[in-house]
Amino acid sequence: MSLSGTATLCARRGDAYYPVSTAAAGFSGDLAGFLAAGPEARARLEAALAATAQGAGISAASAQYLPVLPTPGKIVCLGLNYTDHAAEGGFAKPDYPAIFLRTPSSLVAHGADMIRPAQSEQFDYEVELAVIIGRRTRRAAVEDALSSVAGYSVFNDGSVRDYQFKSSQWTIGKNFDGTGSFGPEFVSADELPLGAKGLRVTTRLNGTLVQDADTADMIFDVATTIAILSECMTLEIGDVIVMGTPSGVGFARTPQLWMKPGDVCECAIEGVGSLRNPIAQEKPGR
Repeated sequence: MSLSGTATLCARRGDAYYPVSTAAAGFSGDLAGFLAAGPEARARLEAALAATAQGAGISAASAQYLPVLPTPGKIVCLGLNYTDHAAEGGFAKPDYPAIFLRTPSSLVAHGADMIRPAQSEQFDYEVELAVIIGRRTRRAAVEDALSSVAGYSVFNDGSVRDYQFKSSQWTIGKNFDGTGSFGPEFVSADELPLGAKGLRVTTRLNGTLVQDADTADMIFDVATTIAILSECMTLEIGDVIVMGTPSGVGFARTPQLWMKPGDVCECAIEGVGSLRNPIAQEKPGR
């Protein structure tokens, strides 16, 4: 989060946040650096927080968030990873995941505006589980792959649909500035079921439930996805894998349902968090 204009890694206890740099001297000010410090860093942090969390922290209600990882080395995204979502888009159930990349310039934080670009009104929502890598990984076996996961967060893979379908590659419609929301928090893997399975996944647009599924419904689960990706690329500490969205997206509805300025979109995953963003129009000259 941002404290007095400075990005600061904080740990949450109850309804308050405590700066890591205050709780345990010498820790890096970002999540990637903290993860790179290994399990010993977490043990020291928890010991320090036990002593400091008795005092006043920063209330969650007044916190100013940043994306969980503002500049990941890689943001690797899956498409068509729920059978019902593939079907609503007219696609067969895939035998191999549809994979595309996002760039850090597309990211915004919990509470920040998601930006509908000037070029399009077809701005769609997609709730997704975000997997955060905590160990350098190459050619992982499925049975070992979850040991590479540091934790999870929530992602809204805001999609500019007409641009997404301008080519056979989806990248251009997934990378307009300020269209992908990421947060609000990092939740360590040991706080959730193995592989984050069995968690309810929802989207509400202006309070109306538009997506409702379970992470157990994913075609390619977290372990399988890590094994597939690491056949090709080395996954580094702080890389993010965005695991695909369930059915209910706006482009597949009749009539189609797009996010527009003044709307509020809330994406939630049970045990991981609720990611809430107002929608704003791109300003001239942006």
